[in-house]
Amino acid sequence: MNNIKILALSAVLLAASSCATYKDIIYFQDIDDVQLAPLTSEFEAVIKKDDRLTIVVSGPDKSVTAPYNLTLSELGNGVSSNSDPERSTLSYLVDADGNIDFPTLGSIHVEGMTRNQLVDYLTAEIGKDVKDPIVYVSFRNYKITILGEVRSPGTYTMDSEKISILQALGKAGDLNLTAQRDGIILIREVNGEQKHFKIDLKDSHILDSPYFYLQQNDVLYIPPSPTRVATATTATGIWSVVLSSVTTTIALLSLILR
Repeated sequence: MNNIKILALSAVLLAASSCATYKDIIYFQDIDDVQLAPLTSEFEAVIKKDDRLTIVVSGPDKSVTAPYNLTLSELGNGVSSNSDPERSTLSYLVDADGNIDFPTLGSIHVEGMTRNQLVDYLTAEIGKDVKDPIVYVSFRNYKITILGEVRSPGTYTMDSEKISILQALGKAGDLNLTAQRDGIILIREVNGEQKHFKIDLKDSHILDSPYFYLQQNDVLYIPPSPTRVATATTATGIWSVVLSSVTTTIALLSLILR
């Protein structure tokens, strides 16, 4: 009977310790008290090594722009095809030096450019030989990885190059109630080095933070709250005691019933 009381008391304490408070869960707790800085510029992703770019050149005369578009016969180093019928355009791989091999123009250093800057550059270069060229550039592999205390962790391909941390978490089903909202870790490659930054979703200043908009290949890790860790540890300990007690009881009964 005493053992039953102890287990019941432990269960009550475990349930109590797992309760999160309102302050632990709510985002942007100081939103009414914070004056955010005005946005001075629109976010634009920059091209990085290992990015894949879709580039299509068009114009009034398709026969003139054809040499500036990839064909299957040009597949090789730095170029790939895609079997998806909705994304069948050939893509350019940004190599380890930050370059792509572009038809007719040759090697172009694109690392550090925004998509619009590359459009302007190609339009100007192709425009030397082609009248009124139209250049389309998009990211093929704009991916964000989200791990930890979210409902659907994984790697997500984004439809837009302007994706906020809130939109990314929304794709992953939002944070679990057991997530630590003031200890989110953003892992990002900066100038060839892996850097990490701490993000606090309770603080409204995240809305004008340089980390509010994510970049391709960013990784978000959402750690469990201290309460979640304590709960898991306590639960494991309780079940270990229960299992040990059951095993001992079975062993004693087997001896008695012999």
